[in-house]
Amino acid sequence: MNLPTLAAIDDHLTGQRPHPWLERLPRFLREFLYFGIKEARACLFVVLFFAAVFTVPREGLFGIARYDVLLVAALAIQAFMLVAKLETWDELKAICLFHAVGFALEVFKTSPSIGSWSYPDAGVTKVLGVPLFAGFMYAAVGSYIIQAWRLFDLRVLHHPPHWMAALVASLIYANFFTHHYIGDYRWYLAAAALGLYARSTVVFRPLDRDRRMPLLLAFVLIGFFIWIAENISTFFRVWSYPNQLGAWAAVHVGKWSSWALLVVMTFTIVANLKHIKARIHVPD
Repeated sequence: MNLPTLAAIDDHLTGQRPHPWLERLPRFLREFLYFGIKEARACLFVVLFFAAVFTVPREGLFGIARYDVLLVAALAIQAFMLVAKLETWDELKAICLFHAVGFALEVFKTSPSIGSWSYPDAGVTKVLGVPLFAGFMYAAVGSYIIQAWRLFDLRVLHHPPHWMAALVASLIYANFFTHHYIGDYRWYLAAAALGLYARSTVVFRPLDRDRRMPLLLAFVLIGFFIWIAENISTFFRVWSYPNQLGAWAAVHVGKWSSWALLVVMTFTIVANLKHIKARIHVPD
């Protein structure tokens, strides 16, 4: 798909009129269709990246290890997003932060003393046992939120004070490390997030009318789809949990809560981008 065509699609999606041949459909069908198209478009980085994850054979390509091929693919996709003006430089900086935060977590979780999961295959671009492409799996979540914000013309009402949101997000991230030493406080942090965002509402526009959803529900739904993607990734042996080394087994449903909390943390970073922060209402 060439860049002008992609730009034209985005211009149409961010407009407020359906394609003429869809105008005869009932409104709920038109909105549902455009909601699905916008969701798919917002997942462009996710779809392209995980298409590479699932199609590159385990033995690699052209004598290059799979993990190294995936790093090249991720960098190429990211460059495409920037050149096509689908992401700004400020958004790219935020995505690089997601990559760094995710990579640091991966290094800790895969260390010999923790061993939460592992990357069993070889690769030139593995650092401390973690392939460099791994951080892009976290960056993909940030890219989705950034793209969805623009395509759905998102606004957030009754957002908590930014310092409170940042504090809870920092504690969520810290708990991924500290629960190995001082106990898992995930559910206490989930309760804190529940109280903090209880009144928060996300306003989005599938087509030409605003719709509303509790922000907490959005966190839970995104976390669920990440959990599904994790099951698919482990099935293809991109990484493995200890109980999957002999034969594949579904990722424990408890990971859903971990991913939902990670979405809260990711959302907090995105919410501090200047052009997005302006569309967030914080009560006085």
